[in-house]
Amino acid sequence: MKIGIMLPNWIGDVVMATPTLRAIRKHYGGRAEIAGIMRPYVSQVLAGTDWLDQCFYYDRKSRDEELSGSSLLRQLRVWKPDAMVLLPNSLWGGVLAWMSGARERVGYGRNARGLLLTKTLTAPRENRKLKPVPAIDYYLELAYSLGCQTEPPKLELATLPEDEAGSDAVWHDLVLDKVSRVIIFNTGSASGTARNWPEEAYVSLAKRIVEDSDSAVLVICGPAEREAAARVARHANHPRVKSMADQDLSIGVAKACVRRGQLMVTTDSGPRHYGPAFNVPTITLSGPIDPRWSESHDPDAITIQYPVDCGPCGKAVCPFEHHRCMRGITVDTVFSAIETQLAKQADKRAA
Repeated sequence: MKIGIMLPNWIGDVVMATPTLRAIRKHYGGRAEIAGIMRPYVSQVLAGTDWLDQCFYYDRKSRDEELSGSSLLRQLRVWKPDAMVLLPNSLWGGVLAWMSGARERVGYGRNARGLLLTKTLTAPRENRKLKPVPAIDYYLELAYSLGCQTEPPKLELATLPEDEAGSDAVWHDLVLDKVSRVIIFNTGSASGTARNWPEEAYVSLAKRIVEDSDSAVLVICGPAEREAAARVARHANHPRVKSMADQDLSIGVAKACVRRGQLMVTTDSGPRHYGPAFNVPTITLSGPIDPRWSESHDPDAITIQYPVDCGPCGKAVCPFEHHRCMRGITVDTVFSAIETQLAKQADKRAA
């Protein structure tokens, strides 16, 4: 049997889909050839895991013909999937599954694609609106519709040897190997400025953290956040507050750096899910997005949200320009959460 799984486009959603991939692989074992259908960078997120036998890549915004939708469709028709499982809700995904020739096409019946599917799930609603449910659970329902057994919602990722070598280089170059505790800051968001905590707040928090002589702060970033990460480290002006601005910014190295950190403070963005996936306690600063959508089910995760009358609005940019939902989160509140997390770690070591 051949099963094609269309994966989400965003890093965080891909990580939240890992319990679903694990459930499908457990259910079919070696009886099925399972392929992931994804944008190219998604493979870096999943690198080192063993749930997929092969991958098909596409990028509808690319000018590369090999990544076009028509190229993807040709490849799928040659491969001849028996079933297609659609994690995203797009109409395009439904059309692709139908045109691929797969006899079984499973997904949520949203965006007018229900007639293209052979097994249609209904998204939970509350007062006629979509009910906020964790993406982890939302995706797992697709696996259960295939007959998969109940799967723990634990997020899971892996790293490659070259990722670990890259993080070794970061630790050496930034002299992080001289301290016993490295706290990771993930300060950016690819989904707009509304999710960002003020840079000056990160600077103040970093300064408080490194008052402990055995602690350091590492600000991770993607290429688009390179300058912002560098500013946080520069304005903190302390030898144990570092940024990855001048380091290898691959997804694999970022995963490896989070994995070897002791704690993570993060915006509500994709890399926040690296923490739970690697059992790293995480503090998420949540603003415009209802935190129920991205609940990680991780007992070592803390979400901080400042209540405002206008939120959670779900907007990428604050429509009122006051950004109160994020500015209302104080440095004292976050530092208190850090102390709570570190105390829990100490208790676990002592047990």
